[in-house]
Amino acid sequence: MQSRIVNEKPVISRSLPINSFPSQVHLQTPHQGKVTLTGMAVKVVKNEGVRGLYNGLTASLLRQLTYSTTRFGVYEVAKQTWINSQDDKTKPLPFYMKILIAGTAGAMGGFVGTPGDMVNVRMQNDMKIEKALRRNYKHALDGVWRVYCEEGFTSLFSGASMATSRAVLMTVGQIAFYDQIKQVLVGEKYMNDNIGAHFVSSLLAGLAATTITQPLDVLKTRVMSAKPGEYRSVFHCIAVTAKQGPLAFYKGYIPAFVRLAPQTILTFIFFEQLRTTFGYYRAE
Repeated sequence: MQSRIVNEKPVISRSLPINSFPSQVHLQTPHQGKVTLTGMAVKVVKNEGVRGLYNGLTASLLRQLTYSTTRFGVYEVAKQTWINSQDDKTKPLPFYMKILIAGTAGAMGGFVGTPGDMVNVRMQNDMKIEKALRRNYKHALDGVWRVYCEEGFTSLFSGASMATSRAVLMTVGQIAFYDQIKQVLVGEKYMNDNIGAHFVSSLLAGLAATTITQPLDVLKTRVMSAKPGEYRSVFHCIAVTAKQGPLAFYKGYIPAFVRLAPQTILTFIFFEQLRTTFGYYRAE
């Protein structure tokens, strides 16, 4: 369990430049035209410098310390508890139980990580706002403190419902699907339990997670970056987005996959290598 928590931190710093692009695309309207991933990168570097690619780094780290620590930790503890409660401890966890445990862990992690997630979205989207209107958070903790002082405690959890819903789907897509895909590949002898199986399992898990979370990711980004009163409710945000067509809910899909796939692959490969090297506790 601990190795999964630890290996998230270096992964997020490597993926951060790509991490800032999906939120930019989510906010595009038909009047703004389409911007490619390369075009967005060039624009950011031109206007903000190379450091602009790392806007929200501290907020991303804060989010991982709260969101990922909770969801990975809860999943592993609950999974091992269920296995240890069975007479046959070699029997794998059923897929429906993996989904149930992952969903619960994701909900807990999503709620706990909402403040860091919101500040992360705002810091990354500052580059799209006129300089006079930017929030200019110095770092994640400064952002959290200013939101608390200027907008109130409840504003720290703005968009919590969608962030939590997204976290449920993300955790199911990443963790539950990874465990199940790896179980099938190794259990049915399609592949040996090695780095190749870990790579394929994590790649497919990243694809599943991106596909099922993208609509909520678009809505979450819009709500969290919205000005006060811009959306009356989540349903109002859905209605406004739907007017742009069904594909509006999948804006930024490719940048999201380009970001999430390497993150998922590196996370699980590091985890498996750490587990192979250092072992893990198995109750007798």
